[in-house]
Amino acid sequence: MTDLTLALSTPQLLTSVVVLLVVTAVSVGAAAYFILLERKVSAWVQDRCGPNRVGPKGLLQPMADGLKLFVKEEFIPPAGDRTLFILAPVMSIFPAMIAFAVIPWAGTLDLSTVPFAGELQEQVKVMGADVNIGIIYLVAVVALSVYGITIGGWSSNNKYSFLGGLRSTAMMVSYEVPMGLALLCVILTAGTVRADQIIAQQIDGMWFLVHQPFVAILFFTCMLAEANRTPFDLAEAEQELVGGWHTEYSSMKWALFFMGEYIHMFVGGAFFALLFMGGWSINPITGHDLPLAGGFWMILLQFAVVLAKVLFMVFFTMMIRWTLPRFRFDQLMRLAWEGMIPAALLLLLMTSLLVFMGWTDYLLLGSLAVLVVILLVYPYLPKQARPNHRVPLIGSRFSPLGEVDAGSAAE
Repeated sequence: MTDLTLALSTPQLLTSVVVLLVVTAVSVGAAAYFILLERKVSAWVQDRCGPNRVGPKGLLQPMADGLKLFVKEEFIPPAGDRTLFILAPVMSIFPAMIAFAVIPWAGTLDLSTVPFAGELQEQVKVMGADVNIGIIYLVAVVALSVYGITIGGWSSNNKYSFLGGLRSTAMMVSYEVPMGLALLCVILTAGTVRADQIIAQQIDGMWFLVHQPFVAILFFTCMLAEANRTPFDLAEAEQELVGGWHTEYSSMKWALFFMGEYIHMFVGGAFFALLFMGGWSINPITGHDLPLAGGFWMILLQFAVVLAKVLFMVFFTMMIRWTLPRFRFDQLMRLAWEGMIPAALLLLLMTSLLVFMGWTDYLLLGSLAVLVVILLVYPYLPKQARPNHRVPLIGSRFSPLGEVDAGSAAE
């Protein structure tokens, strides 16, 4: 690389480093306060007060929780694999920490508008790394988090933890298939895998959430499964598996697992905002919108819009946890393989056809047509026997046991 090329790339390199440092600090701090937010949301849903003793309105509760976890006794199973037991929490949080490197947090910044940098005339992109396979990198890195959970369950030498790890592996592998198909629908529509160009197309036209709402629903559902969020938290399932794959974990190792989960929520919200909500776009239909490039204050406004969308997605994810019950494991796998994967294939076929014919303006009508096809075909599909059939009981008003049946049962 020549000196001229290095000099020209230095402003972008410094900007990328600053963006990575800022977003890392924001994500780590957000992970701590997302826990407080989740406790507040659950209290609101259940008509309770929630944490309100430590600090004003309970705002210092994350600090108290962190201090407690730091001084808490740490336990490592003597019969487990000590090296993998220590490595598993790191493998769980590391993919979440490096995933947001390719997410554009704002448009192109004119450095001449930055305070104390007026002599610089370059324009830089507000993102960690501007790579031409940004979306593929993001999916690949997020998928690595399953190894931390699986190794954590296996290295504990605990059958309940091992079962939780196996459930997590089966679930994540299953839901990565419809997630990839839903992502292909977006890539086909945009014609690119570059994150900034996907946002630019939504700003010039309309959000992909409006174009392809059912693809967005499929992707969001798979995102919940990837983050081990209810109703897809079978890897943890405290009612069934004590604590799942982290039964043997304590102190800061236990906290790292949960920090990884909440950072995954942060990254997942940013990923969804990038793919379906136009990034920093504020107009979902068409017309006037925030520009692709701007000065310092415009970039701050765009960054605030992206963060607002991320916070909304995180809040929506928390509301789902405290609203829907957990699936049984057979229901979970049936939903993926018999429901979401065929639906995602139909949506991908429809998207491919409309993109090939140049009818991308009619993607919403195509999505509605796919929904009509699913509703028409579903009643004729083969179905498994219902495992929750009603058992006749004496005195039951739902499935009563008659006098004849009661006499036969007594004999």
